[in-house]
Amino acid sequence: AMVQHLGVDGQRMNVGDFALQSEAASGDAIKTRGGALGSVDVPLMLYFLFWYLGNYFYNITNKLALKAAGGSAGFPMTISTLQLGVGCIYGLFLWVAPDGRTKPSVTLDDIIKMLPVAFCFMGAHSASVFALSAGAVSFGQIVKSAEPAFAAVLSQFVYKKNISKAKWLCLPIVIGGVILASVKELDFAMSALVSACIANLFAAFKGNENKKLMETEGLKDRMGSVGNQFALTSILGFLMSVPVALLKEGGKIGEFVEMYKTNPILSFNLIASGLWFYGYNELATMTLKKTNAVTQSVANTAKRVIVIVGVAIVLGESLDPIKLLGCGIGIGGVLLYSVIDEILAAKK
Repeated sequence: AMVQHLGVDGQRMNVGDFALQSEAASGDAIKTRGGALGSVDVPLMLYFLFWYLGNYFYNITNKLALKAAGGSAGFPMTISTLQLGVGCIYGLFLWVAPDGRTKPSVTLDDIIKMLPVAFCFMGAHSASVFALSAGAVSFGQIVKSAEPAFAAVLSQFVYKKNISKAKWLCLPIVIGGVILASVKELDFAMSALVSACIANLFAAFKGNENKKLMETEGLKDRMGSVGNQFALTSILGFLMSVPVALLKEGGKIGEFVEMYKTNPILSFNLIASGLWFYGYNELATMTLKKTNAVTQSVANTAKRVIVIVGVAIVLGESLDPIKLLGCGIGIGGVLLYSVIDEILAAKK
């Protein structure tokens, strides 16, 4: 029998309403009672836990799927597209399932305004997958941690949003760390470096375009939830990704289909990576929505360290001391970039 959720008035609620009410309630920090955990926001801690786990397992299953399909010379674009497709199926299922998530009520004009964000989302994901197919996961993640450098340049010169001098001074630390980590990278590939930089560029554009999008009057209400926003972005990104995959790898799609049928490592990890990717991204959005800017920066920094070290150990990738030093400098620079304005403001 299906479990039915009841509101405080004893009336039956569907899952979507229950989730929204739960999120609102946890916004005031649902505390555990008594003892040392008296001030801990348990739901938020669980968000962090599953966000980190999702990101960690996505990187492992993604790399295993890419290896099984031939690495960078195989089908990275096809795999990145199908990962988005798996997420789309899950998002659509939540809309049609009994007591599922309430469907968004967006207009055609809203969808058109979402296209730049969806395109950047697709570009960032595809370039990331190619970077991780061409080199070590740890190296790709180190390069991707330099995203604030790309965001700063775009914000200053494209979107005309001033970046403080203190932030600019942090960027050489980030770039220096990435360069140092690259020097001793045993699995170095220029294609991995370039692809990760392209992913950073798309991600930086996506961040700025998303801010513009969410300024659209009434859009948040029409979307209904953070989950709906990510589902719509995933669906649009998938539809944009399909023609690119067909153009790049369509000529050997029969080979991929045969691989998928006969290689359980590929089939399992492809589906798993798609589900992990969708799940951790949605959880990350929900988590960051409930925290302030400084907490977000610390959380993202911690996530990078956990993924880089954890995945490298599991996949047997190099962890040379110089590479680790460069990783520490680069990620430390990202953290400093994220909080430097708040630190200086507090001292005034």
